[in-house]
Amino acid sequence: MLIVFIRGIIVYFLVIFATRVMGKRQLGELSPSELVITILISNIATLAMEDPEASLITGVVPILTLVCLDILASFAALKSRKLRHIISGRPKVIISGGKLNQSVMKELRFTVDDVCSALRNSGVFDIDEVQYAVVETTGTISVLLKAPNRPVTPETLSTPETTSDPPQVLISDGDIIASGMNGAGLDEKELRKELKRKHLEPSEVLLCMIRPDKSLYIIPKETGK
Repeated sequence: MLIVFIRGIIVYFLVIFATRVMGKRQLGELSPSELVITILISNIATLAMEDPEASLITGVVPILTLVCLDILASFAALKSRKLRHIISGRPKVIISGGKLNQSVMKELRFTVDDVCSALRNSGVFDIDEVQYAVVETTGTISVLLKAPNRPVTPETLSTPETTSDPPQVLISDGDIIASGMNGAGLDEKELRKELKRKHLEPSEVLLCMIRPDKSLYIIPKETGK
């Protein structure tokens, strides 16, 4: 019994260490790859504690291996947008311009009840109040309400109401985002022309967004980083 107790303590602190190293978020915010790693670690930890006949090393090594794999995958995803999309998937716009995108619903295998339930979790009980909504890679839905339904702030009082979708991301970490370009109705040549006016190339841009008024918001990459 004492051995089981000691093994439990060791595994407990090992799992805490693994979770801290991987920087895990709340369960509902985990990406598919993070959720898989979390489930595997919990199962391995359970086996390591329940079976006193098995060597503790057989539980420690797989957990540390999974931690190393997760860290390596995270670094690789930082360098490669394609790999990031393979591992975590892509956000999907499910409501745009106040209209429900039924093709995206079919792609995600979402029913109307699923969409309404997710909106209720965001505090929205009337789908007609939604201007724009995105299904994130974690499965949660981010919502932008139509102007008349948004909370009143000093900024909204001093600016006219608009029914535009939020800013579109055109460049992320040096990569031109085709979906953002299509959503903004912007040609790549036009974008490059605007960047040249600021003496920038797409590879030198960390983030570029186009606002509803067609103005660009640009964050250049820091040199030497």
